[in-house]
Amino acid sequence: MKLPKFVMRYNPILRKHTKHKIVQVKKRTASSLTRGSKVRARKRGVARGVGSLGRYSKKALSKWKRTGVKSTKKFDIRFECQESKKQFTRANGGLRHKRLQIQ
Repeated sequence: MKLPKFVMRYNPILRKHTKHKIVQVKKRTASSLTRGSKVRARKRGVARGVGSLGRYSKKALSKWKRTGVKSTKKFDIRFECQESKKQFTRANGGLRHKRLQIQ
């Protein structure tokens, strides 16, 4: 998908439409302390808790594969106001496309 470098958007801080620069944010390394990471680690067998869990106690999963993975990733797009230098995000959490090109 091709996007322009600059777009006119509403700035809620200045309460008017201003010129915004489209910026693509690089993906950060995932934190190992998030709830989802802990759940996955527990399923793998790491940090399974204290003591025996009876009939529920089991070994780690031998092959952990993410099922239902989508073929495209979401792009984190921010809009940076040229007047106030504030950044705003899209309401729907990003665009899902194979590749993104900012012209």
